[in-house]
Amino acid sequence: MEHVRERIARAAERVGRAPDEVRVLAATKGRSVAEILEAIRAGIDLIGENTVQEALAKFEFLPEALEKHMIGTLQLNKVKVAVRLFHGVESVNSLELARAIDREVAKLRRAEPYPVLVEVNPAGEATKRGLPPEAVEPLMEELSRLERVRVEGLMAMVPYDDPQRLRPHFRLMRELFDSLGREARRRGWKNVEMRWLSMGTSNDFEVAVEEGANLVRLGTVLFGPRKG
Repeated sequence: MEHVRERIARAAERVGRAPDEVRVLAATKGRSVAEILEAIRAGIDLIGENTVQEALAKFEFLPEALEKHMIGTLQLNKVKVAVRLFHGVESVNSLELARAIDREVAKLRRAEPYPVLVEVNPAGEATKRGLPPEAVEPLMEELSRLERVRVEGLMAMVPYDDPQRLRPHFRLMRELFDSLGREARRRGWKNVEMRWLSMGTSNDFEVAVEEGANLVRLGTVLFGPRKG
């Protein structure tokens, strides 16, 4: 974990940012409970899982206070379980999904709206999930009308490529993030607070930090290659 923090710090300092602005999410798909507990001992306080099924198999063995996010595709028939398992969903990419979350959260009688990020596909890659950038603002306006969902930012899904070739996509995401923040304030969107720009994985997180990410999703660089 320390070597990752050092790399984040160097990337942040290259562009005049404070390293402590950047939060690390440990992407735990395919990782054992023992591996996750070791990461927690090293300082990880936020993890992300890709499926409800894998989360169900692991979370009962993990500290209750550990923050847990859904970062994979969330199927509508899994929303009821997901909002009870996870502290937030980073992969909202439709009004239908957001409405389903809103309905299930209502049943929990939560005092606060449920945190989500809107998933964006800035490169338009056919194999990646997420909205095209031009579709984000109209969805955000619709989401602002939901009573029990709070949009806290964006999650980028970019191709696996040379990190420098990804820089324009990260830059576009930062511009979109800033623009939506201004628009939310100007139009008084309820339950929209642009706090988190989740982008950057083990392959490219340093470039993502240089371009404005304040939440990076790291797996291999933390845990090493998956076994098997």
